[in-house]
Amino acid sequence: MYNSEKKVLMAYLFLIIWRCIMFNFKKVFLLVLIAASVLVTGCANRPESISASYMSHERFIDNDCSKLATLMGDARADLQKFSDMQNSQANTDAATVFFVLIPASQLSGDYEADVAKYKGMVEAIETAQIKNKCK
Repeated sequence: MYNSEKKVLMAYLFLIIWRCIMFNFKKVFLLVLIAASVLVTGCANRPESISASYMSHERFIDNDCSKLATLMGDARADLQKFSDMQNSQANTDAATVFFVLIPASQLSGDYEADVAKYKGMVEAIETAQIKNKCK
């Protein structure tokens, strides 16, 4: 084989190898991009990252301190219940995304609105307790 033929053959072989690498890179990159977008957009949020929804303390201001303490206990119990359910949903999402790339909360929903509601209620009751000089 002549030297020039070897160069052409090496260049052609390099081109084939480069195309194979780039084709596989594109496939891997596309799969990683799809997985990342599903992870970022679809999974249920952890309860600690959910903000409280606004609830006015005026709703509770007419209650006495003992009633406010009872309402606070109920609100905190409900917040804990929905936080546990939301945390469980976030764990389930992490597992289902790992196996099938679809978060379960996309199909079944989550409890984010309930967590936000009860966080807002706890804040409103705390404000009413402060205004009524309870504790």
